[in-house]
Amino acid sequence: MAEPIKVSEHVYALPIDAVMMGTPTTIFPALILDETHGATLVDTGIPGMEGLFQAALQTLSLSWTDVKRIIVTHHDLDHIGSLPAIVAATGAEVLALETEVPYIQGEKPGQKQPSPEMIASMPPEMQAVFANPPKAHVTQVLHDDEVLDLAGGVKVIATPGHTVGHLSLYVQQDGVLITGDAMTSAGGQLNGPAARMTPDMGEAHRSVQKLAQESARAVLTYHGGLVLEDAAAQLVRVAAEANS
Repeated sequence: MAEPIKVSEHVYALPIDAVMMGTPTTIFPALILDETHGATLVDTGIPGMEGLFQAALQTLSLSWTDVKRIIVTHHDLDHIGSLPAIVAATGAEVLALETEVPYIQGEKPGQKQPSPEMIASMPPEMQAVFANPPKAHVTQVLHDDEVLDLAGGVKVIATPGHTVGHLSLYVQQDGVLITGDAMTSAGGQLNGPAARMTPDMGEAHRSVQKLAQESARAVLTYHGGLVLEDAAAQLVRVAAEANS
């Protein structure tokens, strides 16, 4: 895996190579550091990635015991796949918006559950995942506009559309916006959410417009990575495109 990318004083991106839907890609979970309150992991990749997360922590001279909480942007498999294993290794708290909780805890099936025919065409290991999907107990329910006492203040922003309870985070002191799948990017250029994976594009567009209200100096998308050049202007551009 690639080395962690220092985004700001408190935020690192953790580039992790993955194969999704048969296609090689790189995902970008985030790590928020706080000397007083410990490390916060944002999302956990697909099942079986816990060793890659542990290796990323080690390159930053951190261990599992340093991870005190995991914030889940939403319940899609590529975001909660390794959640049970990482919770078991760290004992970390799990935080999410209330509307996302029953999906993360396995009380409701995934919002974008593949059809039985699609599952039947998958490799056996993936069939096993969908037969017993990852789940974890959410220990703290988050709310829109709540500010967490981490890294100088981390604002919780409800950004539904991609899923019903999707959230994004704004690390206020650093000016870093962590969007999960509310936005995507490619080559440093910011884009809106992926339409084919977003059930409610109208809601998703409103969420993009909400994110554009933050004066971000950097944007980290889960699919695409870091956006630095004119990040605030790019946010405004994508919000305007969503409104057109």
